Amino acid sequence: MFGLWDFNSESAVLNWGNIVYVLQGIPITLLYTMVALCLSLLFAIALSLLSRSKIKSLSCLIRFYISIFRGTPLLVQLSIIYFGSSYAIGVNLSALTAGIAAFSLNSSAYVAEIIRSGIQSIDEGQFEAAKALHIPVFLMWKDIIFPQAFRNIFPALVNESLTLLKDTALISTIGGLDVMRRASLLGAEYYSYLPPLLLAAFIYYILVIGLSYGAKCIEKRLQYD
Repeated sequence: MFGLWDFNSESAVLNWGNIVYVLQGIPITLLYTMVALCLSLLFAIALSLLSRSKIKSLSCLIRFYISIFRGTPLLVQLSIIYFGSSYAIGVNLSALTAGIAAFSLNSSAYVAEIIRSGIQSIDEGQFEAAKALHIPVFLMWKDIIFPQAFRNIFPALVNESLTLLKDTALISTIGGLDVMRRASLLGAEYYSYLPPLLLAAFIYYILVIGLSYGAKCIEKRLQYD
């Protein structure tokens, strides 16, 4: 059993070379997380604004989109996008492209609901006051509504970010060489899955703790602004 953890033994599952190999998946994991988070935030803002449209068919379409991505497993969505892209659009997507697309679309459905709740938390009188003062719509959202809304929903956005970070482990199912995939490959090579999986779990835990700490620092600054 000790040989499985002997860092200086080349035959051990968790020797230094193998640990470094798994650690090299961290930038890939963070790439999926950060790109998908930025895209989902932009898409969610657009969805939350369009959902307020007076065009009933448009708002119904957005609600349908949100219900689909919130009501089906992320793994199924990822698989459909990755394996179904060649049938739907005639293009074989890479694991990176399919992963970012799936994570962005899925997360945007949740973030859109979070932003919608943040907008609803703003007193309706502020919208009326902005109209009475003839403030352009873009400036009203940019300078009045969104700053207050994002301050209110920041903790919820952080929780969604943490969920997204952990969900990126699913990219291993389609060959993305993230932390989880590298740990799985080590387990298959040495016929011992527990040590690599424990290492992967520890890495994800450290990443989540680091992101949580950074978010708390930002939240404190927002409280004092």
